Amino acid sequence: MKQAIDSYTEKYSKICREKDKIDSSFYDIYGVKRGLRDRSGKGVVAGITNISLVQAVEEIDGVDVPCEGQLFYRGYNINDLVDGFSNRYGFEEVTYLLLFSELPTKEQLEEFKGILSSYGSLPKNFVRDVIMKVPSGDIMNSLTKSVLTMASYDKNSSDVSIENVLGQCLKLIGIFPMLAVYGYHAYSHYECGDSFYIHRPDPAISHAENILRMLRPDKKYTELEAKVLDIALVLHMEHGGGNNSTFTTRVVTSAGSDTYSVIAAALSSLKGAKHGGANIKVVEMFKDIKKNVRDIKDEDEVRDYLGKIIRKEAFDKRGLIYGMGHAVYSISDPRAQVFKGFVEKLSSEKNRHDDFDLYSMIERIAPEVIADSRKMFKGVSANVDFYSGFVYSMLDIPLELYTPIFAMARIVGWSAHRLEELVNAEKIMRPAYKSIVNKKDYIDIEQR
Repeated sequence: MKQAIDSYTEKYSKICREKDKIDSSFYDIYGVKRGLRDRSGKGVVAGITNISLVQAVEEIDGVDVPCEGQLFYRGYNINDLVDGFSNRYGFEEVTYLLLFSELPTKEQLEEFKGILSSYGSLPKNFVRDVIMKVPSGDIMNSLTKSVLTMASYDKNSSDVSIENVLGQCLKLIGIFPMLAVYGYHAYSHYECGDSFYIHRPDPAISHAENILRMLRPDKKYTELEAKVLDIALVLHMEHGGGNNSTFTTRVVTSAGSDTYSVIAAALSSLKGAKHGGANIKVVEMFKDIKKNVRDIKDEDEVRDYLGKIIRKEAFDKRGLIYGMGHAVYSISDPRAQVFKGFVEKLSSEKNRHDDFDLYSMIERIAPEVIADSRKMFKGVSANVDFYSGFVYSMLDIPLELYTPIFAMARIVGWSAHRLEELVNAEKIMRPAYKSIVNKKDYIDIEQR
């Protein structure tokens, strides 16, 4: 039976490729912006938000001119926020900011930490009945399953009042690390034969510290490790309403759906290799480069191999240098710039100087290689994914958890956008598509 099914799908997949292919020239003919972006990378304006600002151009004499990228959370520059909590952990503080539009006082921050900690527990037997059953190496799918199942434990799961949704969002922010890390431990034990252990979160420590504490068998971590992970979470929290998973959040919210379904939809978007899964591709690409370049300190050799990647002759033969380029930024991604200093410190602690030097070299020369090989409508620079995978590898975080770590951060932005959409939206989001269907007369089945 399987052979028959495989034969059928192979045959009809060819029909799908042929019949579903749309002439790319039609996008220009009908003025349709492919991917909701024009050739310069500027996106179609689909909404208004007061949560964050992603700035990659500045207007000079009525003309948009590319500038150093900047990112603002509720009006505060991300650089200033990171500098502001340099002597403490920032996840909880910035979460408060994104949800409630203002920086918390010491008293408000302590109260908020207590609320998040109180939400940081799972229903009785949830780990046994949901997470441990049918474990999967795809932790994003496991996480999505757990989020949807949480709805069954919520008597008010479909209540979309702001009060109820806020409580649901705080709950999910608090338990995301548990759902993901426990999901990984279940997979590691049942599928890989490793030891199985469950560490409960400690309410006295930070969000970032708890992630490392729950992940590691000995619960131990250095202050720098936890600090760098905390920075990573803050930098990944939010990035405007136009990124794919946040836009998904707002689209599904506009349909009147419940919080668990909305966040599950956002997770499904984030797991894509073109979105949250990009940092995994960066790590895999660097492994390939180190394997195939004789001397990784030789810039000419590295440049030559990057050229092969661009020409689809090496690595996955898709012609992409992963971690380079962004839909919005051209000159620089501020998140990558903030991250780089902390990455260098961690690489020193982990004795991975050579790896850091290779990353720095490729960050510098990759834009030149790309520009030499193809026409570009905007500049190219390293994005936050370029360094995040390297950081996670230095933190001994398994590859299966790279994208879930992203989700543990972005759940904050999703929550803020869901609340903003509920407060303001009156209509379901329904964009238009240009149809190129040719009308046909019906043919009787005996005459086909």
